[in-house]
Order: sequence, then structure tokens, then C-alpha cells
Amino acid sequence: MAGTKTHDYHILEPDIWPLIGAFAALTFTSGMVLFMHEMSGWPIVLGLGIAGLIATFFSWFSNVVKEAQQGDHTPVVQLHLRYGMILFIASEVMFFVGWFWAFFDFALFPKQIEVIEGVTSNLFGQEGAALIAQFPPKGLEVLNAFELPLLNTLILLCSGTTVTWAHHALIHGDREGLKKGLWATIALGLLFTSIQAYEYGIAPFAFGENNYSSAFYMATGFHGFHVLVGTIFLIVCLRRAYLGHFTPRQHFGFEAAAWYWHFVDVVWLFLFVVVYVWGGWGAPVH
Repeated sequence: MAGTKTHDYHILEPDIWPLIGAFAALTFTSGMVLFMHEMSGWPIVLGLGIAGLIATFFSWFSNVVKEAQQGDHTPVVQLHLRYGMILFIASEVMFFVGWFWAFFDFALFPKQIEVIEGVTSNLFGQEGAALIAQFPPKGLEVLNAFELPLLNTLILLCSGTTVTWAHHALIHGDREGLKKGLWATIALGLLFTSIQAYEYGIAPFAFGENNYSSAFYMATGFHGFHVLVGTIFLIVCLRRAYLGHFTPRQHFGFEAAAWYWHFVDVVWLFLFVVVYVWGGWGAPVH
């Protein structure tokens, strides 16, 4: 009787994977430092770190799935899982706020200063020349916001509707609708990633050339990484749907994936407006 459970909380069993994950993260960051400083041995260290992280993710999340199937995710546990996911998405929001902050700083307070001959300016007290700071830098061609970026925007918006379709189908016990909605969302996510990769291939500027190119690739590149992670998240949910894991009353794994996907959608809308439309306004189009 002393070991009888008298509460709705889930007491975790001792697990080695958090410790392995911590060492894998240390190895990964060490490998990145070696890579950035062009020191020998970085491929081995970085490879071990990535392999350790992948193994940790797979094993740790597999344990979470097993706990859900064993009935350990009671309503109060599901509530706290939702709190955790909300805090995680909030941290991701602040991550992107940093990139938007950098982009606005570069755009509103340009660092590239050019001297334009033949222009008088009392502001700078010079005759025959004016100091002009502009963003994007003069002569840089930008991508047309209303071609591939607009197409990708429509693709992500459509994916938001398909993942919502899948969610509503699950809630109403329509497992075929759940599978079809997930298949459609995954296909749209892969299409988005393919188009963005093609866009990078034809971009008229390279990473690190100037503030504009650095901010552009960091903001859109990290978003593309999040789309890829979200697509993997949905593929796992599709696999679980075929295994019959989700029920209308217990499907937090799918719900978390849907929240994450909607977050990716919203971030892209801001990126499209700020980086592609406003950020390239007035610059020559490639």
C-alpha cells in the first residue's frame, strides 16, 4: 500500500538520456567552435555531437510516446505538457525577434556609407558631395518579393489549412481525414523547402557580403530550418496516426506539432512583409 499511486501526476523513471543529451550538446558546440576556428578534428567532434543529439531525440521522444500509450499522460499531465509547449514556442518567438531586431537596425540605421559626388548637402557641411547611407546597399539586387516568396507564402498558408483539417478530423474521429490532412501538409512543407533551396541557388547575393545579405540568410535560413523540423514532426505524427496512437481525447503529440506549424506560418508572414517586401523596397530587382 505504501507504493500506491494517489495522484494524477506522472513520476518519471530514472533515465540516462538527459545526461547523454547534455554531453552530446557539449560535443556539438565544441565541434562548431573547432569548425569556426578552422581547427583540425572538427568533422569528428561535430559528427559525434550530431549523432548523439539525434540518438537522444529519438530515444527520449520514443519514451514519451510509450508513456502516452501506457496511459501516463493524465489530463493534468497533458495540461502541463501544453504549458511546456507554449513556453517553448514563446522562446522561439524571442529567437526570431532577435533576427527581426537586427534587420530593423540595419535597415533604419544603415552602416554602409557612400559618397555621392555632385550632390550638395547642408546636413554634412560638404560642398559637392553628400554622405548617403542606404539599405540595401547601393547596387545590390534583391529578390522579387512577388514571385517565389509570394508563392511560398501561399504554400505555407495552404499548409496551415490542411493541418487544421487534419486536427478537426482527429477530434471528430475521422482517421482517414487525419491521414489525408497530414499527407497534404507534409507535401506542402517539402515543396516550400524545395522552392526556398532553389531561391537560395539563384539569389544574386551571397551570405556575408554585407549586412543585408547576412540578415536575409540568417532570418530566412533559420525559418527554413524550422520548417524542416516541423515537417519531420508531422511525419512522426503521420506514422503514429497509422499506428492508431491518437484518439479524440488524447492527442497532445499531434496538437503540439500543429501549434508549431502554425507558429512557423505566422513567422513567415512577418518575414515576407519585413524582409522581402519592406526590406527590398526601392532596390533593383534581380
